[in-house]
Amino acid sequence: MIKAGGVDADESLTRRWGTRADEARVKRAAVGLGANGITVRRAPDTASAKRIVLDLIPDGSAVHQGASQTLDVLGITSEIERSGRYAALRPRIWSMDRETEAQEIRRLGAAPDVMLGSVHAVTETGSLLAASMSGSQLGPYVSGAGRVILVVGTQKIVLDVEEGLLRINEYAWRLEDARAQAAYGIRSAVNKIVVINREITPGRITVVLVDEVLGF
Repeated sequence: MIKAGGVDADESLTRRWGTRADEARVKRAAVGLGANGITVRRAPDTASAKRIVLDLIPDGSAVHQGASQTLDVLGITSEIERSGRYAALRPRIWSMDRETEAQEIRRLGAAPDVMLGSVHAVTETGSLLAASMSGSQLGPYVSGAGRVILVVGTQKIVLDVEEGLLRINEYAWRLEDARAQAAYGIRSAVNKIVVINREITPGRITVVLVDEVLGF
């Protein structure tokens, strides 16, 4: 057994799904994304990725993000929530009463100015796949957020949607399930999956491809 993202994973699965993509695959994915209306930025490392992401967010923006190993590792979560530069929605939502303020919580999370996150697979033809237990981040990804910025390690590049679904069920879910049990004492699940094949609003979705292994 070896470690992937801080959680034990089977070595053969990690070789297949957790290894940084070669340059040819990254270029194919970048071209595919661009052809599908998704802006692509390349980052050689985590420090560069953090700078790119923060430079894309106007000061004062209402920014939301789901739980993300990738954003935590890059230090983006703490920057959004503690710098004072942004109207960070996640701390506000967590401070609200789930019973008496449920409707407002739903509204705040559904349509932020900027939604940050990651996905579990990027195909070489330019599709994005994201899985979720609750689905709370998927609506903003698809249409709710004014702008979406996704930070993705190149180990998540796959051939096609079929292979992306396999990566989710065979690899990413196992790691997230182990992390959730360790962190929260609950099991995770692949309850909802979204596939984004194309973005029709120019500039709405930006994918920052990082030449490192990040997240699940």
